Amino acid sequence: MTRLNYKIISHIMGLLLLCNGGFMLIATIVSFAYQDGVTLDIMMASLATMFIGIILMYITREHQKEINKREGYIVVTFGWIFMSLSGTLPYIFSESIPTFTDAFFETMSGYTTTGSSILTDIEIIPKGVLFWRSLTHWIGGMGIIVLAVAILPLLGIGGMQLFAAEAPGPNADKLHPRITDTAKRLWLIYIGYTAAETVLLQLAGMSFFDAINHALSTLSTGGFSTKNASLAHWNDNPIIQYIVILFMFLAGMNFVLSYFGFKGKVQKIIKDEEFKLYATFTILFTIIATLIIFFQADVSASSIDHPMVWGPFESAFRHALFQVLAVVTTTGFVSADFTMWTPFLTVFFFGLMFLGGSAGSTSGGMKVVRHLITIRNGILEFKRTLHPRAVLPVRYNKKAIPKEIVFNILAFFVLYMLAFIIGSVFLGVLGLDFETAIGGAASSLGNVGPAFGSLSPVNNFALLPDLGKWWCCFLMLIGRLELFTVLILLTPFFWRSQ
Repeated sequence: MTRLNYKIISHIMGLLLLCNGGFMLIATIVSFAYQDGVTLDIMMASLATMFIGIILMYITREHQKEINKREGYIVVTFGWIFMSLSGTLPYIFSESIPTFTDAFFETMSGYTTTGSSILTDIEIIPKGVLFWRSLTHWIGGMGIIVLAVAILPLLGIGGMQLFAAEAPGPNADKLHPRITDTAKRLWLIYIGYTAAETVLLQLAGMSFFDAINHALSTLSTGGFSTKNASLAHWNDNPIIQYIVILFMFLAGMNFVLSYFGFKGKVQKIIKDEEFKLYATFTILFTIIATLIIFFQADVSASSIDHPMVWGPFESAFRHALFQVLAVVTTTGFVSADFTMWTPFLTVFFFGLMFLGGSAGSTSGGMKVVRHLITIRNGILEFKRTLHPRAVLPVRYNKKAIPKEIVFNILAFFVLYMLAFIIGSVFLGVLGLDFETAIGGAASSLGNVGPAFGSLSPVNNFALLPDLGKWWCCFLMLIGRLELFTVLILLTPFFWRSQ
């Protein structure tokens, strides 16, 4: 095992900080346009971030332009941490979030597209800061590392190791043989969807500011809103909620399938087994939730303002579909407090937190394809018990899956459940009740956003003690980077050189 190339790691950290500072400049422009009084604060945060980035890049300018897998893991994990640390500056400089712990929590929640918040009154926050808050979602959604992969070839650095660490799921489909071209195509689709949703939301009645912020949050499956009531603020405008529903569904799909759709290869989408299961889950869970809401729950009691514009059944269907997609795709938007619907639906939505969207999407969670392969492997185990000498490979999209990938997925499930149990116990030790502890751990690990108990959709994470907030930040990070990328750094053998 070769020694780590710390110069290239530091150089990429500098590049990420430079990019992050550049994004802050966009928030500076928004702040100036709305004259919200914090333009100078955000600009200072931007300049400070870019200055540190430039210094890091300058002092490591003479480096070996090769990166291996170990360095890729370090770059991805520490890249996310460095981005979150620098991302706190607009909050702190503008005094929108005065404490570092709260600012880091909000920023980590943004970059990991979790959507949990410590802000008790979102609507008093300056518009430039609110835009930066939504922008952290958008940056993290597709992965700032993927963006960097598109830039690294200009520096003569190959990015395959970074892409593998950023997207460690079982689906390795590529749009183009060159990883940089893959990253560019993914970003074009991402930007296109964001622009389309912004226009549609504005046409449906949102202000331009609200429309672009919610588009940034939807496509990243983040969930930050500009309103205290989230999407429940527009309960009198079903069109807005249906537009968000459409783009939540698209964001929860594998972006490779979106590319195939634009190329006219619709059959590839229809035949994809993960997509079929994702769509089936969405339909089935929506039907269950709709019927229970319609016959047993009082939606109006769980919402701040809920006029039934198109009748009670449409209202039940819309809220069911909205909340099913918001939880499955880990977007975390709220149209009503689903914890007040019925005890069954509370448990139902808790279970959905462990599902996740598709591999290759911006959603968090376990991912549908992992559930599919695990179920198939479980069924085959029964056959193997009866026929121990038979060769029975697990198949996905009519192709046999290597045993290594199946073992990786099974290990992922074990680690995920262990992380959830340990996460829940730790929050319980800090004094949280059972429902709040398991809800907070499941939500943070799955990057969902709203939870249960004291962290329900009508509350937020401000009540957590500081140690609880840092713990949830850790759960958000390992959940966003799918466990292995971060946890491997905690093993002794990773750091041994020979």
